[in-house]
Amino acid sequence: MNSTIGTAHNPWRLATSSGGSEYTMHIDDTLDPPLLVCMVGKNELTYLARAIDDLHEWLVEQNDWILIGGADEQRPAIAGTVEDFGRSPKNPVGGWYGQLVGNRGRFGVYVSPVLVAQGRAEIEITGRKARIRAIPVAGSVESEAALG
Repeated sequence: MNSTIGTAHNPWRLATSSGGSEYTMHIDDTLDPPLLVCMVGKNELTYLARAIDDLHEWLVEQNDWILIGGADEQRPAIAGTVEDFGRSPKNPVGGWYGQLVGNRGRFGVYVSPVLVAQGRAEIEITGRKARIRAIPVAGSVESEAALG
């Protein structure tokens, strides 16, 4: 994996799982805590950078395809989806990974493709539904757990 991708000078160039929107994402590690900065057109959304690793770990634990879901902050997330994980009081940060109140949603839509770009997940689209599953990283604690 190229460690220079995902920086402000060389952001990930991504598309939503449906292919409906293109956007960029990078990690700003000058901030405390580090943030994922998502630029969709002129709109900027931010998520805790640890969301990438936390989401991957959760997906490995699920050991199955998980619906991505996608909902603005004002709408409820469907239980059991990636979107639900991104705002659940049971996730590792105890709630929202999104940092801009009013724009904390759409976690599943924008964070999931980063894992695909890193080679740590794959997305499948069936009809109007998108789902994701983890690809365990060889030699990691996660891959050992997935192997049993």
